[in-house]
Amino acid sequence: MKDFTEGNVSKLILNFSVPLLLGNVFQSLYSIIDSIIVGRYLGTKALAAVGASYPIIFFIIALVIGIGGGGSIVIAQYFGAKQYDKVKQAADTINIFLLAAGLIVAVSGFFLAKPILRLIQLPNELLDDAALFLKIYLGGMVAFFGFNGVISTLRGVGDSKTPLYFLIVSIIANIVLDILFIGVFGWGIAGAAWATLIAQLGAFISAIVYINRTHDVFRFAVKGMTFNREIFRHCIKIGLPSGFQQTFVALGMTALMGIVNTFGTDVIAAYSTASRIDSLAMMPAMSFSVALSTFVGQNVALQNFERIKKGLASTLLMSLVIAVIISLAIILLGKDMMRMFTNNSNVIGIGSEYLTVVSLFYWMFTIMFVVNGLLRGAGATMVPMLTTLVSLWAVRVPAAFLLSKYIGESGIWWSIPIGWVFGMIGAYAYYKTGKWKNKTVFHRSKMSQSEEAMMGEMEV
Repeated sequence: MKDFTEGNVSKLILNFSVPLLLGNVFQSLYSIIDSIIVGRYLGTKALAAVGASYPIIFFIIALVIGIGGGGSIVIAQYFGAKQYDKVKQAADTINIFLLAAGLIVAVSGFFLAKPILRLIQLPNELLDDAALFLKIYLGGMVAFFGFNGVISTLRGVGDSKTPLYFLIVSIIANIVLDILFIGVFGWGIAGAAWATLIAQLGAFISAIVYINRTHDVFRFAVKGMTFNREIFRHCIKIGLPSGFQQTFVALGMTALMGIVNTFGTDVIAAYSTASRIDSLAMMPAMSFSVALSTFVGQNVALQNFERIKKGLASTLLMSLVIAVIISLAIILLGKDMMRMFTNNSNVIGIGSEYLTVVSLFYWMFTIMFVVNGLLRGAGATMVPMLTTLVSLWAVRVPAAFLLSKYIGESGIWWSIPIGWVFGMIGAYAYYKTGKWKNKTVFHRSKMSQSEEAMMGEMEV
């Protein structure tokens, strides 16, 4: 567990961000490895079918993951205030919610997979494969959500290294199982989904064993869990706007996928493949954002606003340097990256064009995401939701639709940074108002005498 309320700001954020970044990269490798192995073993149509499924997966889980993220912020704020009994209650509450939600998503996905794919105009030649992949993948959501509940708790108390270890082992298992199920057993596209499901289940079980052996404060045991309605209300208050934000993003991705689908199989394969690389390139900004949220969550409980300001400046500097490096790498090596997935020259050309356009503007995405991370950590999650709603639905989707009519699929690529401009300006403008300082779950000055006494005893 890590206390962010004292010590060197830059060092604390960097040390927390690096394992978090590696963990997010490894988690993203689930979809990337599936796409590489499917593309290499099964061809362009199978690659397009798998790629078309991922926006749907993100859409289905977005709201739940957002609420889970709210739980992590609540845990960080209670931990910063040294209310360890509340940390335990918050961990139990969010785990119960995520496990129940995972079960609902798994059952719903089985019945809704094909209708949703039809809704986004997926070509008939890809429909059956994509639906099969989606049903199996969503069947593993109980393990996926459960694992995210455990790692959200660990990250809320400042531990970003342990989740990384589980993810490394899990991704290695996924690679081995992908090759075994697809290359050896010949299970086709279903093999990729089963490999991911089994790997995620193994990570979840391993995380439970670890947390029960090493953390008495928030042990994971179904029998002893308690659901605290007041804490869940705080999680909803903070997490629901983030969940809606993620849902808007997911719906936007789905809408963009619907536009992409009208251009045929090669463009679908190129877009879904390039977006896998694109999502990996965005991981540093996203990881620094999560680190800053935890940092702010702990410090805002004590109203350390000058320390929070230093945290933002340090995080922006580190993440922007990395963003520039990544942009240069993708501009120079975009085609080589696409060749890892497919030998189809048309797919490679279309995908590399997408990567070049989008990577030029990673610096805007980075500023937007880092500032939003500060706002979420402070509990002001409504603003990121609203700026996302405007930048995505009022700007990006209409721009993609209109530009694609005049300049083809390239118009879809250009709509992405156009949306980031509005999101970046909106987030930074709200930060400058200072209103986020009053959005925390509680203020230390308003604590009861009994709470202050308890904190004093814990500190002793």
